Amino acid sequence: MENSNNRKEIVVCITGASGAIYAKRLLEELKKDDSIITSLVVSKMGISTIKYELNIEIDEFYKLADNYYLEDDFYAPIASGSHKFDSAIVIPCSMKSVSAVANGYADNLIARVCDVCLKEHRKLVLITRETPLNAIHLENMTKLSKLGVIIMPPVPAFYSFPKTVDDIINFTVGRILDTLDVKNNLVKRWGDE
Repeated sequence: MENSNNRKEIVVCITGASGAIYAKRLLEELKKDDSIITSLVVSKMGISTIKYELNIEIDEFYKLADNYYLEDDFYAPIASGSHKFDSAIVIPCSMKSVSAVANGYADNLIARVCDVCLKEHRKLVLITRETPLNAIHLENMTKLSKLGVIIMPPVPAFYSFPKTVDDIINFTVGRILDTLDVKNNLVKRWGDE
């Protein structure tokens, strides 16, 4: 495992919800920043969704991260609060994962990483993917928001006049990077020419 005290570690978790392209783009951007270490966890359904939506093998994702762990690896350093990663993001985040995190059901490494963020008061960002939302989804997300979790559905903005799907993806990933305190130029800022 790569580690250094002067580098920020961000844990990127991918569930089986639609939207693996957001995770790929995020990992590509984070890889450009030498001050960041990325640790990656992909669920079994996440692996399946990556192959289905992007027509690529999981090894392509693993190459974008500094470290990667299997979803059932509870011996991974990121499973412990004593391991000082800075923040975690679940991108995309299924409602099943939202429910697990909201109810303390850490049955895989993704939910455990989120549990560590909650108990250690670290930044946790969930890129939630579902529509429409039912009352249970909303209650779970409200519960997490009250605990300080950032709930961030990948909603496009049209004031930047996107021309391609890539423009829409870049906008969302830029806003995610802002939330993670990572400098980027992906977002056309309101009021900028």
